Amino acid sequence: MNNFFNMLISARLSIILFFIFCTNPFVHATSIDKYGGQIVLSTSSDPKSFNAILAKETSTTLVTNMIFEGLTTTNAVTAQVEPHLAETWEVSPDGLIWTFHLRRNVKWHDGVPFTADDVTFTFNDLVYNPDIPSSARDIFTIDGQPFKVEKMGDFTVQFTLPTKFAPFLRGLSQEILPKHKLKHVVDEGKFNPMWGIDTDPKEIVGTGPFKLTKYLPAQRLIFTRNPNYWKKSDDGNPLPYLDKIIYLIVQNADVQLLKFMEGALDYYGMRGMDYPYLKPLETKRNFTIHDLGPATGSNFITFNLNSSKNPENNKPYVDPVKLLWFSNRNFRRAVAHAIDKEKIIEIVLNGLGYPQHSPIGPGAGFFHNPDVPQYNYDLEKARKILSREGFKDRDKDGILEDKDGNHIEFNLYTNSGSTERVDIAGIIRQDLEQLGMKVNFMALEFNSLVSKLTSTFEWHAIVLGLTGGIEPHFGKNVWDSSGGLHLWHPQQKIPSTPWEKRINELFLKGVQELDEARRKVYYDDFQIIVAKNLPVIYTSLNAKISALRNKFGNINPTNYGGVLHNLEEIFVWRKYLIE
Repeated sequence: MNNFFNMLISARLSIILFFIFCTNPFVHATSIDKYGGQIVLSTSSDPKSFNAILAKETSTTLVTNMIFEGLTTTNAVTAQVEPHLAETWEVSPDGLIWTFHLRRNVKWHDGVPFTADDVTFTFNDLVYNPDIPSSARDIFTIDGQPFKVEKMGDFTVQFTLPTKFAPFLRGLSQEILPKHKLKHVVDEGKFNPMWGIDTDPKEIVGTGPFKLTKYLPAQRLIFTRNPNYWKKSDDGNPLPYLDKIIYLIVQNADVQLLKFMEGALDYYGMRGMDYPYLKPLETKRNFTIHDLGPATGSNFITFNLNSSKNPENNKPYVDPVKLLWFSNRNFRRAVAHAIDKEKIIEIVLNGLGYPQHSPIGPGAGFFHNPDVPQYNYDLEKARKILSREGFKDRDKDGILEDKDGNHIEFNLYTNSGSTERVDIAGIIRQDLEQLGMKVNFMALEFNSLVSKLTSTFEWHAIVLGLTGGIEPHFGKNVWDSSGGLHLWHPQQKIPSTPWEKRINELFLKGVQELDEARRKVYYDDFQIIVAKNLPVIYTSLNAKISALRNKFGNINPTNYGGVLHNLEEIFVWRKYLIE
């Protein structure tokens, strides 16, 4: 009888355990349970291309970062550099010769093995090719000198540096592109238009965990699992777990919010204004809001200081009268005092934001300088500055004139898909008009705005942002006067101002200094120079807030990486796959 009752209890216990482990999605999942499903995300703009080497805008890098990988990666939790396509490396005692041993089990999406030829091709034929406008060339050039990149064997690459380069390992997250797909195009001088948005996705091959399989303009991007991905989980499972990643192209943030609430999106990068609405709905709608602190990026207004002429018609990019205003540092100082950062935080960001004063914000950590000059909101002070510079309303029509009687009028742009930036621009416009400036505001589609910044150079003022990061040198293409993203006056042959020349010098010193404390001194000085000269005038930093449905496992949010930094490890709980 006792044996019978023991068997009965054992059977009931087995049934209970079965229901606990097989029907509860929030217990440990086996490797078999983790495979399958999809995540639906959103982006506010179509990609401009699929070419990682030419990418200058987030609409493109969103795609290329999914497909391509570098020799190293930065751990999103520790912020330390780790091996990626390179398995190991060693460095010479003088710190100038680095030898990398590549993984032997990596294949491109088309099945061709990844080798040292792809690495040397990426750097020698693409990054350092003067006919290819690569932003990476700014980063991997020290005082005009490139790195020497050599193949030492099928799976061994050697980098010889002209001088010590502090962020070298972190910089090798640079995407590696396939030689077998692109070498002939480079040889024919046709690389720059290669992999445009009209390219068949099958032609775009990377080594990453997902591959682009479909692009429907203005609708969606679809990525599918790379079944031959080299990376394994900690317990040896092949990655990735998800079958599919879908990006819906939703140009308006209000519509993105609506789609998230309807269930069409699994993730929503929240605005501060959304918090009061979404927070009470977390439990009912089965999602979690993640607040990860200040973003590492920036929001700012910048004026066009480009004194060059369009070579096609020999006309200046900027009306010389307006250029004279914009180039006046005190004019920019007055504008800085007209930026009501607290109002932006309160109204636009719903209190979930941080005033920004420096090009390296508090979210970047160690290199942030909190002691830069700051410009408190003070319209009266702004008026006095303008008056001293000769900007006065002489004819009493409510509009300021300069010393020559020209009315102070200019166009202000931002991207239409960002309701936050549209609202920020509206607040700035209102205060500038109180000062007597006539501001013509226009919201443009994101890629059209980027074209003005990087191609036509025909703009007056723009409210925009940059993504930022924890390594200052990776912003060199923005801050060096010759950089392609030196927004206010790009690609200068020689620095147009003494302070821009000094920033060039500081970046050169900072990148060659291996002692972190001494590096910080250089980048602290750089931040002070920017704050004094105001080539960009900062507004407010967003808090890094997002909402994610509770259907996913292996979520490990960090300030540096965000909520979805480990997409290849994220899986859908079995319960939601069944339903």
